Amino acid sequence: MNINGINNLGSLSPLSSSDKAAIGGTKDSGDGSFGSLVKGAVESLDNTQKSAEQEVAKAVTGESTDLHKTIIALQSADLKFQLGLQVRNKLIGAYEEIMRMSV
Repeated sequence: MNINGINNLGSLSPLSSSDKAAIGGTKDSGDGSFGSLVKGAVESLDNTQKSAEQEVAKAVTGESTDLHKTIIALQSADLKFQLGLQVRNKLIGAYEEIMRMSV
């Protein structure tokens, strides 16, 4: 049985900005800080909510006859919101746990 070590990590190259954008789903703002990641996620969530509202408005006014597209937009917005809510809850829980630690 031949077990190779992890000594060949030098051959790995860092991610390019396009790779980071593809993985994270947000544009790379340059600084890569936690705050910019949160801001990008909230903006993405807001855009999804607004597009879902537009689809509902189109369906109500009769501009769009494709109800499937409207339902999909609503479900997508709901799923993104639920995910954001759960991430927020986990972050608050982690913050509270850190604050309970004795120094």
